[in-house]
Amino acid sequence: RMFKSECHFINGTEKVRLVDRGFYNREEIARYDSDVGRYVGLTPYGEKVARNLNSNPAILEDARNAVDTYCRHNYEVS
Repeated sequence: RMFKSECHFINGTEKVRLVDRGFYNREEIARYDSDVGRYVGLTPYGEKVARNLNSNPAILEDARNAVDTYCRHNYEVS
């Protein structure tokens, strides 16, 4: 398993997009895109994972807050 988080900055920190991607055996199975606001499965297994993650309000809230706590907070570092 591998996870990768990407922050995309448009016009400084005015428009920030977070993409969290999950991989298994070098294949991307699911991703969270802050523009979409939920997890999306990209494989049959990834669809099950996304459904499970989307059914938990606490996980979705953490993912939505990560735009501020992870991306905007670390803007000067990157």
